[in-house]
Amino acid sequence: MPAIRPNPVKDKLRRGEPATCISGLLSSEIIDFLGPLGFDSVWMECEHGPVDWDTLGDMTRACDLWGMASVTRCNANDAGLITRTLDRGSMGVVLPHVNTRADAEAAVGAAKFAPLGYRGMFGGRQSFGVPDYLHQANDQTMVVVLIEEVAALDNLDEILKVDGIDVFFVAPSDLSQTMGHIGNVAHPAVQSAIDDALARIVSAGRTAGTLVNDDNMAAYVDKGARFLMTSWNGWVARSSADFLARLP
Repeated sequence: MPAIRPNPVKDKLRRGEPATCISGLLSSEIIDFLGPLGFDSVWMECEHGPVDWDTLGDMTRACDLWGMASVTRCNANDAGLITRTLDRGSMGVVLPHVNTRADAEAAVGAAKFAPLGYRGMFGGRQSFGVPDYLHQANDQTMVVVLIEEVAALDNLDEILKVDGIDVFFVAPSDLSQTMGHIGNVAHPAVQSAIDDALARIVSAGRTAGTLVNDDNMAAYVDKGARFLMTSWNGWVARSSADFLARLP
């Protein structure tokens, strides 16, 4: 009997180990190019950018090929979108604007089969060849909620009480906007809010995640973040600037 495909990010997080996630990939070909490099997961962007349902299916298959978890940001915390995203082969969903305990409960309910939720009874591609998929899927399906607004910070203690959420992801750019410091993630008030949110997540015994780069990744790991998302676009920009600067 074929076994369900394991989610490498969930495996690492269960062990308390940092798990990496790379974003900025808009096609299966780019995933194939970066697949051998060793990242644990790919952040597929369906809130912004051009990825449609057909493209999403191809991208999740590419992730499967290279043993990476496919994690897709939906453009709303909506049961229909969550169900279809998982049916298209994504191993997890990232859900925006989770500002209350009720929002968090709705996210889990839509992403999990009974008894944890009410996900529509259709397995999608990840279920193919797995006869007992409906009884195993909850263990591999990943739920990430975005803490990206002041309202979420105000209600964080209640949000953290919701079971079934794998990662509480503190989103710096959106948070800075709602704090009145749009485009200024480095503002001391924003940095303080990020650090406070991470500390509260960790102290509650839950898993924290955030956006990192080469310079601050180690510091965020020290602060307890375990789901570490970064964009490869920054590496391309820096390397291309260095290349052009070397012109004689």
